[in-house]
Amino acid sequence: MKALRIHAGPRARQHIERHGLHPRNVCVIPGAAGGPKGLILGPLDRFIFGEWLAGSTHEVHLVGASIGAWRMATACLDRPAEALARLENDYIHQHYELQPGQKRPTAAFVSERFGETLLTFYGGRVGEVLNHPRYRLHIVTSRGRHMLGREHRVRTPLGYFGAFLTNAVSRKAMGAWLERVVFSSGGGPLDSANCAALPFATQDYRTRQVQLDAANFNAALQASCSIPFVLQAVHDIPGAPPGAYWDGGITDYHLHLNYNAGVPAQGTDAAGLVLYPHFQKSVVPGWLDKGLKWRHDATHFLDNVVVLSPDPEWVKTLPGGKLPDRTDFSHYGNDLPGRVKAWTAATRASVQLADELAAWLHQPDMRQVHAL
Repeated sequence: MKALRIHAGPRARQHIERHGLHPRNVCVIPGAAGGPKGLILGPLDRFIFGEWLAGSTHEVHLVGASIGAWRMATACLDRPAEALARLENDYIHQHYELQPGQKRPTAAFVSERFGETLLTFYGGRVGEVLNHPRYRLHIVTSRGRHMLGREHRVRTPLGYFGAFLTNAVSRKAMGAWLERVVFSSGGGPLDSANCAALPFATQDYRTRQVQLDAANFNAALQASCSIPFVLQAVHDIPGAPPGAYWDGGITDYHLHLNYNAGVPAQGTDAAGLVLYPHFQKSVVPGWLDKGLKWRHDATHFLDNVVVLSPDPEWVKTLPGGKLPDRTDFSHYGNDLPGRVKAWTAATRASVQLADELAAWLHQPDMRQVHAL
């Protein structure tokens, strides 16, 4: 059974049909939020960053939210394949011991443990990420506004309820509750007025951009992974506007961004394509859009995007007939060996995704490239 599905926007498909797909064509790689689902992309990440892109010399923008931000930051480390393998192992083996009668660990406990994990993982190596000669990292976070400006046991649930109702009417209007704040590494001066250094346009949603540096790296990355009510918000990140920062997936779940801006025009050597290893075909705009199916279709924002995702039928062959997900934490509870076994089996099976991509890149077949 084939594991890999390739979907492309019209501009990307046209380019592949004429020229194939080469490392120099890719200018942006996004990493979606989605918790444990991102584990399935480990072998693809190791192949893309450890082998395929290694021979190119051009600048590539890596955009990530939540686990996607952790993946993209790790790809910026020296020996990325080795670092990404460690991320996979650490994520699979993370465990928050439940006390008797406790259904889930407290947000304070999870935040403390996760912060320690990041400090250990990137200890002494943040400079490798920030000073990568080719990769420009963009960590997406969600900053609360007004009622959500500080985390509070009453105001925060009410604020998210308000954001949910507002988003159902208009995604852009949700900016009254939460704004997108992107922490970007070097590669030229940042222009906070129009975010010129970003590889996507920002007219779709209220956006700020902040310089990513050694003082705010860990806080920004932890904020991007801080799921509301599961982890605590990260407050007052150095160099950024004051306030509470949460998971970047709230505003940008799957990074359905306008990639037609900020990349080279069609016809240049780089082609300005976006290579998107994803755990599904649909690129959902925000976390609160998961139930709004009419927002799951592709738009012109994705015209230059190539999505690499697992075939839904192949996914059914994985443990439990699904991708690893957050429900596994409660399903397995304190049975760490059981969860580790299931997630390890899924990640080992996903090596097939990388093998099929490598074979297709060697001999592209347009019959395998579907419309996005």
